[in-house]
Amino acid sequence: MRKLPLSLALALPCIAFSQSNAIGAWNATSIKLNLSSKWSVFNELQLRSQSFYKDFYYYEIKFGVAYSVNKNFSFLMGTGKYITYSDGGNFKGPLTGDESRLWEQVTMNQYFQRIKLEHRYRIEQRWLKTGYRNRFRYRLATAIPLNKKTFGPGTIYMTAYDELFLTNKSPYFERNRLFGGAGYQFSRQFTVQPGWLYQVDYRNNASFRKHYFQLSLMVELNVHHVPHQHMPINGD
Repeated sequence: MRKLPLSLALALPCIAFSQSNAIGAWNATSIKLNLSSKWSVFNELQLRSQSFYKDFYYYEIKFGVAYSVNKNFSFLMGTGKYITYSDGGNFKGPLTGDESRLWEQVTMNQYFQRIKLEHRYRIEQRWLKTGYRNRFRYRLATAIPLNKKTFGPGTIYMTAYDELFLTNKSPYFERNRLFGGAGYQFSRQFTVQPGWLYQVDYRNNASFRKHYFQLSLMVELNVHHVPHQHMPINGD
């Protein structure tokens, strides 16, 4: 009889591990409106699910304004609302997360023939259910056009990034987010980018890992205001 409780004790972590590692869906739609060659505004909506397009538990909606110094430097200020629901259904209550956020961002681009690099620095002011927190994020991204030398209509490309999340409270290293995927620019206005996203959240005594299939739709309006190419990388 003693073997039964021991067997259950050994099996439960395996069961919990397999359930927590179901591949989720991460969907993002972003719209950028160019007001001039320097100024633009954007809107982004995200939906996430614990399993593959079921058990949706999270959404966020963001707005912001950006200023482009040139093709290498840009600045952005944004705000957003971030809602997390309980597991076990589609947007099932009660809420486990309700966050409002402001952020400031600097993006620097580098071009090495076909290889494009993006360095993104973001400072966030976060109002959560548990109180106020600051966070710093750094993302290194790359995009490589495959069938053309530059980005434009008809371009097939590969892209990847790694983003680090640091906070001013324990745990100071809060998250690591990895992405790898491909994309296709149907036109200068419309890009589709599917890929794989792996996220690790760190807590004081544990870490939580999750795989996602990510699908991003990127729409850019008034592209005649933009005189240079840009990397079609997901905004968040």
